[in-house]
Amino acid sequence: MELFKQAKKEGRTTLSEFESKQVLKEYGIPVTQEMTVSNLPELEAAAEKIGFPLVLKGSSAEIAHKTEKGLIAIDLRTPEEAKNAFSELQAKMETSEKEVLVQEMIKGQRELVIGMTRDPQFGPCVMFGLGGIFTEILKDVSFRVAPLSERDAREMMEDIKGKKILDSVRGLPAVDREMLTNILISVGKIGLDHPEIQEIDINPLKIRHGKPVAVDALVVLKH
Repeated sequence: MELFKQAKKEGRTTLSEFESKQVLKEYGIPVTQEMTVSNLPELEAAAEKIGFPLVLKGSSAEIAHKTEKGLIAIDLRTPEEAKNAFSELQAKMETSEKEVLVQEMIKGQRELVIGMTRDPQFGPCVMFGLGGIFTEILKDVSFRVAPLSERDAREMMEDIKGKKILDSVRGLPAVDREMLTNILISVGKIGLDHPEIQEIDINPLKIRHGKPVAVDALVVLKH
């Protein structure tokens, strides 16, 4: 894949969030609608195309923990708010490139995590569990070795303690398990197709109207 060659050429082992999602999209995984911009006219064009409310993020492969570094502005509802957030983000970015990711705001109370890590013995292993801040706190996850069958994917959903989050709860619709199944299988396939990938992290995978959408993603290449 051209993205990997480019990253290697630049001596990078991580793809930016935007690049990481391009990889996911290639495999039919639903991602947020987004564009990268470098100046105010580009920001205006992106806002017009995507529509408010928006999320703005510092977009560089050099930036890993965007939230801790204050490089995310969410729920921007007007062109004025977007412009102010854009200027603030660019001022905070200590990177050579000052690119900003403009993203649709995904509203969803449920967050999941899906990942892939390459085990020296078993090869690509797919992970599924509760996402967002709960990933590190609860560590409620299940693993399977790729390639995954539909049955493997469905068993992974049943394995986590918080599996009720996938059912219709408090007026929210049940999560589309078929879509989740396809995403889990696809993540395993990416790992099998691209031995140069060390890990994939999709967190959060938000649930909007019962459908999963990758809101943030990171692809790490082998050193």
